[in-house]
Amino acid sequence: MPLMTTEDLRRSARQEQFLDVIDRDEAERRFHAHLKLEPLGVETVPLFESRGRVLAEDVASTVDVPAFDRSNVDGFAVRAADTFEASEAAPRRLALDSEVLAPGVVPRHAVRAGTATTIATGGIVPRGADAVVMVEHTEFLDDPAMIEVSRAAAPGQHVSFAGTDIALGETVLRAGESLSSREIGVLAAIGRAEVSVFRRPRVAILSTGDEIISPGDPLAQGQVFDSNQAILAAAIEELGGEPVRLGIVPDDEVELKLVLERAIGIHPPPDSIVGNSGAKPQAGCDVIVLSGGTSKGAGDLSYRVVHELGDPGIVAHGVAVKPGKPICLAVIGKKPVVILPGFPTSAIFTFHEFVAPVIRAFAGRRPEERDAIEATLPVRVNSERGRTEYLLVGLMRGADGPAAYPMGKGSGSVTAFSRADGFITIPQQTEILEAGSVVGVRLLGSTVRAADLVAIGSHCVGLGFLLGELQRRGHSTKSLSIGSTGGLAAARRGECDIAGVHLLDPDSGEYNRPFLSDDLALIPGYRRMQGIVHRRGDSRFADRSVDEAIQHALADPDCAVVNRNPGSGTRILFDRLLTEHSPGNRTPPGYAVQTKSHNAVAATIAQGRADWGLAIESVAIAYGLDFIPVREECYDFVVPKSRIDRPAVWAFRDLLNEPAIRARLAAMRCL
Repeated sequence: MPLMTTEDLRRSARQEQFLDVIDRDEAERRFHAHLKLEPLGVETVPLFESRGRVLAEDVASTVDVPAFDRSNVDGFAVRAADTFEASEAAPRRLALDSEVLAPGVVPRHAVRAGTATTIATGGIVPRGADAVVMVEHTEFLDDPAMIEVSRAAAPGQHVSFAGTDIALGETVLRAGESLSSREIGVLAAIGRAEVSVFRRPRVAILSTGDEIISPGDPLAQGQVFDSNQAILAAAIEELGGEPVRLGIVPDDEVELKLVLERAIGIHPPPDSIVGNSGAKPQAGCDVIVLSGGTSKGAGDLSYRVVHELGDPGIVAHGVAVKPGKPICLAVIGKKPVVILPGFPTSAIFTFHEFVAPVIRAFAGRRPEERDAIEATLPVRVNSERGRTEYLLVGLMRGADGPAAYPMGKGSGSVTAFSRADGFITIPQQTEILEAGSVVGVRLLGSTVRAADLVAIGSHCVGLGFLLGELQRRGHSTKSLSIGSTGGLAAARRGECDIAGVHLLDPDSGEYNRPFLSDDLALIPGYRRMQGIVHRRGDSRFADRSVDEAIQHALADPDCAVVNRNPGSGTRILFDRLLTEHSPGNRTPPGYAVQTKSHNAVAATIAQGRADWGLAIESVAIAYGLDFIPVREECYDFVVPKSRIDRPAVWAFRDLLNEPAIRARLAAMRCL
């Protein structure tokens, strides 16, 4: 470019003044008014190429994880009752089955009373067994067909039941979630080889100025290395975009205009590079970012070139921020074109302030946030002395600050790590952390975004649907299934926005309302049918009444039940059912085996580990099981009165009353 003369400087001073400083919010309003801040499209990519991408749809599992009742240790599959009162001084003897259950071996024999089967970590737990004894707690006798057990086992010990980690039909990830190694592990665990993600926005980056050179080139006096392009390219990748590096364009108006037109897509790119810039323009970029040429002065021509490219053109030139006052915001057609100041600090500050939110929106991402916080532990936690424990927690907003809920799915879980916000470290000499303890939480991500609506309480497929719909409408959600009683307690402590409950008051026969205190309100939810779930064709249950089915189940010593966890509304109903229909309050085989969800009950029955249990109708249908209706119950939502006016709670209440949503719930057997 020829050297500028005195006359050039005078003409430049007389040019139209674009630098008209406005405040930050007004600049952003003008900029966003011409943009559609939404994902640009969807594409399918292989799972192993999906890290950093953003999910474009909810992902529901087509399998149970684990897919079978799985041993968590090397040892022996037993009936827990056969080990009761066992000790080193008084061991219990068991006959050893000839079968050895290595991982992948399908059991051929059931475990009978007084017997045990050798099983490896990951092996399928055979029918009849309800616990696994660690090999360390056994001794072989002289008779190789006998073992001694020196420690009693509780029902369910060292067993991961089918579907307790991920259940068939469970939504494991939701649209808008960014895929890291944790989420990819979940997708692999359910067998997904491909995944639908939002297309990454292609962001063109170019630096301008005769004085700018690429790193690695020899530096002459008056020249500076181009650091902006490298910083911006890395930041764009971190935001979920695809940087398209166009290199350095000198102070040449014709060349700069040509590069920008091709980057925007006004003209197709040539086969060769353009002019002296060394840049290879790309067509069809979604965002164009320049650095340099924003100030009003001789030789600064980026804003003049952008002004001539098309409508609506420049919407803001000069914003009252420091650093970064000279930033220029423009929209050409529907594509944002941003000219950042040339100084690196100003360029990066204004990039994150004005450009990053646009790239995030185009990529389907949410805003970022923070790093390590203090929180209150709402429940007592026991730890084993002698080792440091790292406890995964989910963070909920309590009345007095964050509450850290332990993620209690066990060491074999893939979803606990995916859904946890962070972890607390329990020192090796600490056995107990009391409820109410203040703990330090190390965050797994760089920050934790407080959800707009937190749900704690009873598990229900209908609630999962509602939270997904609420999230699609722009309200972030977080949920934790700990049972109706636990949800009610969390609501009383102010640790959730809503608690899904279905608690029956035995005195009044009314659901949920009798359990409210003065500081709680009730949002009426929907009705759902609880019933006895069993395999099709089982003569003990088929075409029978509730009373007949229970009598037949109790009369057959081989008819095993699968129970629910204490504190859940289903467990309370089941215990009442047994009291009403079982003379002498007999408990059926398997009563001590407790699972934490309706899906886990259905999975256990469908796979023959148990024969019957209590669950909701929608789950029975999903697993192809038969269903004997027992009671239509009310599944409602308890809300702390201190949170009743929160926007997300209002949105949830309005959602429940929409006819289309009620119709979807009815189709899910949530009426």
